[in-house]
This record gives sequence, C-alpha cells and structure tokens, in this order.
Amino acid sequence: MKQIYTILCLCLTLAVYADSPYIYRVFEYTPAPGQFVNLLPEYEQGDDINMMRLKAEEAIADNNMGMISLGGWGGYVVFGFDHEVKNVQGAADFIIYGNAFYAETNPNTDAPAGGSSEPGVIWVSYDSNGNGRPDDEWYEIAGSEYNNKETVKNYSLTYYRPATDHVATPSKTNKNLIDTTFIRYEDNQGGSGYINKLVYHTQSYFPLWTDDDEMTFTGTRLPNNGKDESGNGSYYVLYAFDYGYADNHPNTSDKARIDISWAVDADGNPANLQGIHFVKVCTGEHQQCGWIGETSTEILGAEDLNMPTSLTATQKGNSKQQVYTVTGVLIGENMPVEKGLYIVKTGNKAQKIIIK
Repeated sequence: MKQIYTILCLCLTLAVYADSPYIYRVFEYTPAPGQFVNLLPEYEQGDDINMMRLKAEEAIADNNMGMISLGGWGGYVVFGFDHEVKNVQGAADFIIYGNAFYAETNPNTDAPAGGSSEPGVIWVSYDSNGNGRPDDEWYEIAGSEYNNKETVKNYSLTYYRPATDHVATPSKTNKNLIDTTFIRYEDNQGGSGYINKLVYHTQSYFPLWTDDDEMTFTGTRLPNNGKDESGNGSYYVLYAFDYGYADNHPNTSDKARIDISWAVDADGNPANLQGIHFVKVCTGEHQQCGWIGETSTEILGAEDLNMPTSLTATQKGNSKQQVYTVTGVLIGENMPVEKGLYIVKTGNKAQKIIIK
C-alpha cells in the first residue's frame, strides 16, 4: 500500500531550493581531553552527551561557522550532509573549515608554509543501506602523509581522568605549565605520559558530560608537525602537511579542499566511491608544544563544493500541479509511484512529500 506523508509546507516565489551544501547534522561529538574541551562548545551543569552533540551541531551546521574543539589525539566529530556529496572527477568535492593560519614571521626564513596547522584525519562514508545513519563502512582520506613511515596506523591511546584528590605538579622551568601530571595517557606502542594543564585554561580538560574514568581512541596518528624554531621554547611553528587534512591549511587555500577520490579502504586500496553522505574528523597529532599545549583540531563547518545553492523553477505562475525531485528536476504533473522525497508545487506554493 502506498502511503503519502506531507512533511512541510512553504511558499515559493521564483525558485525551488535544493539541499543545503553545508553540514546538516552532527551525529557524534566525542573530543579527547584537551585545553579547549568543555569550552568549545561550553559545557553547562547537567549537560549530557546528547546536549553536547546538539551544541556542536548548533556551532558548525548550516554555515553557522561557530567552533568546536576535538581535543587531543583521537578526539572526533561525525557529521552528515542532507544529500549525497558527489565525487566529481578532476575536481575537489568538499571542504572542512578550520582555524589554521600561516605564521607572518618565522625565525627560520627558509621554512615551508606553517604557523598554526592542527591537522585532523578525515574519514568518509557512503549511506549504502539508505537509513540516514553513519553506520556503513568508513574510508580514510589518504592525505599526503598516508604513506609516511612516521605515520602510525591502528594507533590506540587511552586517557585517564585525574583523581579527585589529584595534586598538581607545576613545571619548574615553564610558568605556563601549571600541572605537568594532569591527565595520564598510555598508548599501544609502549608510550605513556601526561597532558599538561596550562595557566590560560584552568577548567577540567576531561569531558565533564561523561561518567567514564578513561577514554580510548583508535585511528591514524600523523607525524609530529610542531617545531620550536626559537630554540628556547618561545616560538613554536606547526607546519602544514601538503594536502588531505582538516584544519591544516587556511580555509582560503586550495590545499584545504578534499577530493573524495583520495578515499581508501582498510588495505589502502582506492575506495572508488561515487559520493559520500557522512564525514568523521579526528585529531591527528599527538604532541605538546610547550606553552601552546597539546595540538587539537578545531572545526568550524564543512561545505559541498559542487552543488548549486538553488535551482530556478522553469514553470512560473502556473496553477497546475508540478512535481519535482528534491534537486529541482521537473518530473511532471502526476505523483510518481516510486518511493522517495518529492517537491509538489501548485502556483506559488509548494510542499515536500514522502512516498513510502
């Protein structure tokens, strides 16, 4: 039995609007501990994981250009578009907006582009099962460092919440580090250490909306990109990788753009995706740079680069019923029998219809 549901009524003047090129929804927001966690977005007493997800969504969806921090290595956000982002051959397909910038000055005058580049590893997924959820296979965007011998695949890191009676250990040589034993971590390579607490940010660095006393992340760890160019800890430069990462190059740079053709499967083979619906971004650096603190990827938004923002209706002032696809393609005057989402226009009014 065919069921028809009217889900939205709206007035149209001269255009039938296509899907938004920007982030539609944030599905998960799970930052690792870091100096901007509980601040970007701001945690308020009583917030739970869903409320923080909604705050992240409010910040970066719909071209709002707010900012969220993913914290230290492994912290991530999962978001989706309200349509398939097409893999256009020979062109960049989408961009993830961050707050990377190049340094105006650098003691090393021969250095490559860099300044504040906090690269995030990007994963993409196609909605193969058509349920609108990011539960299909993920493919890594193989950026410029994918085959770098210093890149660690299947890296795993566990962070531990500080004890309630934790006593801070201030640095004896750097007044900006007010606790050098703040958040302990251990990895699967035999490494361990602490996330430092900085004098500039004194709130909890461990997400306050979780009751868990430890957080474990697994993914790709990029080579360290931070360097003390001053030699005395006063001037750190975080150098940009060539391509393929979030928050790596300034948003105005072509190198900030992402090509879906770069996606690879778990064995490193080309994924050959026709398009994507979902994106996951993870902080890719596990490093601390003195008074700057840990390197944490920040996200402001994302955009489909190959989609028009609106489609002009060809039928103006026509009182007959006109049926369009959601991308603005005229089907005809009769409702189709196929399941799907359609726009039905009569005169200057239109409504979105779902056929199940």
